[in-house]
Amino acid sequence: RAIGVWSAVGAGGGAAGGLVGGVLTDLLSWRWVLLINVPIGALVIVAGMAWLTESKADRTRRLDVPGAVLVTAGLATLAYGIVQTEEKGWTAAATLVPLAAGLALLAAFLVVEARTKAPLMPLKLFGVRTVSAANAAMFVCGGGMFAMWMFMTLYTQNVLGYSPLKAGLALMPSSLTVVLGSMLAPRLMPVLGPKNVSVLGIVVASVGFGWQSTMTVDGAYVTAILLPGLVMMFGAGLATTPLASLATSGARPGDAGLVSGLVNTSRTMGGALGLAVLSTVAAAQMNGSTSPQALTDGYAMAFRTSACILLAGVAVLLVWMPGRRASTEA
Repeated sequence: RAIGVWSAVGAGGGAAGGLVGGVLTDLLSWRWVLLINVPIGALVIVAGMAWLTESKADRTRRLDVPGAVLVTAGLATLAYGIVQTEEKGWTAAATLVPLAAGLALLAAFLVVEARTKAPLMPLKLFGVRTVSAANAAMFVCGGGMFAMWMFMTLYTQNVLGYSPLKAGLALMPSSLTVVLGSMLAPRLMPVLGPKNVSVLGIVVASVGFGWQSTMTVDGAYVTAILLPGLVMMFGAGLATTPLASLATSGARPGDAGLVSGLVNTSRTMGGALGLAVLSTVAAAQMNGSTSPQALTDGYAMAFRTSACILLAGVAVLLVWMPGRRASTEA
């Protein structure tokens, strides 16, 4: 239930963020979408220092700076190489060099994580089957879902001609549906089991992504944005809570904080690479054209690819994740 509340609060913040971003862009400038994070971040720091209780489980842990630098540089370099494939092809030096460099940096990251006393990504936790399977599924699903907001925003503004504020308002119902899915998941988990609820949520989301891929140049709001968006985000909310629960259920109580951070890391890493892949797929489909039809075709292809990625996440869960009884005992 706590994880469900956490997911719902995050979704509510996402809904508010889209609306606030539209207001700032319309009234001020798109730069304020980035600048607004500075005072918000400062406020969160002050509030956290005042209200949050410091954990006493392990005060000897320090920030894994080398690991953070290596994984950030590795993901950024790898994403750049993936994006280069659309223009340069897979065999060009401009593509192969960043791809190789990104993989080398990520390999170095794994070496550092295996040796450091306080790793950013504790590799020993992957020895627990529920933890490794849930994080793998979270990585794959993050790759399929994270780019949704970007492509929906581009579609509403570049094709349908919505203003930034109108686009934010148009997508807000979809954001709120995540809250519904996140709050419903804890009620279904005791009945169906977290694994089955995760699979159900991902399948529902993939149906929504497939529906969204039928978008047209003159699509109506209800059928081209609202309804598929509701299905996508309801499925996302339904899947996220049990996946996070599965990831933490197999860890020792003292490792709960580490596993929670690992879940977010897996989802973010998957989202970063997924965004690069899907952007490349969309650009390849557009073939250099910026006509409304070409843009629509590119965005539609990205959503179809996302649906396939999500189904791969279902396969990961079905093959790798232990059954309901095994998950509970872990």
